[in-house]
Order: sequence, then structure tokens, then C-alpha cells
Amino acid sequence: MSKTANINVRIDPVFKSEVENLFGSFGMSVTEAINIFLHMSVIEGGLPFEVRQPKYNAETEAAIKEARDIMHGKINAKRYDSVDEMFKDALEEDSENA
Repeated sequence: MSKTANINVRIDPVFKSEVENLFGSFGMSVTEAINIFLHMSVIEGGLPFEVRQPKYNAETEAAIKEARDIMHGKINAKRYDSVDEMFKDALEEDSENA
């Protein structure tokens, strides 16, 4: 019986070159890096790293932070008694900024 088994992976040739350069800088081949990943997956009982959503751009991150600060009372936000009052204020701000 063979001491190894093959896994075939199809990737973009440019990406393959980047990966080879990266792992080569650590003195290992892509095969060795994949073996390390697979061994760590078994040890961890899953992916050996946290899976997250991609980061948002800076403007979105700032808006999320602002919303959280408003929710926690760190920023005093405008409050309205009605939707009509809110729209009136927003339209006034738009006309002032035009």
C-alpha cells in the first residue's frame, strides 16, 4: 500500500506562483504547507483559523462605529417625534448644503 495519497487542486496560475513564493520564503513547498494546514485542521477539529466576513471599507467602518456609539450613548444623535419632522430636517440640511 502507498504511503501517500494525491489530492488535486486547480488554482489560477498567477495565484499558484504567489503561493509558491510565499511558502518558499518560509523554506517549504506548497505541498508541505497544505499538509500542515490539514494536520492542524485535524488537531483543531475544524478550520485552524477563524472564518470571518470581509472587512468593510473605511467609510462603512466609520458609519458602523458611529451607529454603535449612538446606541451606547457616546454620541448624542438628533431625535424626532415623527417621520415628517425627520424628512423636513433632512431636506433643510440638503438645501443648506446645495
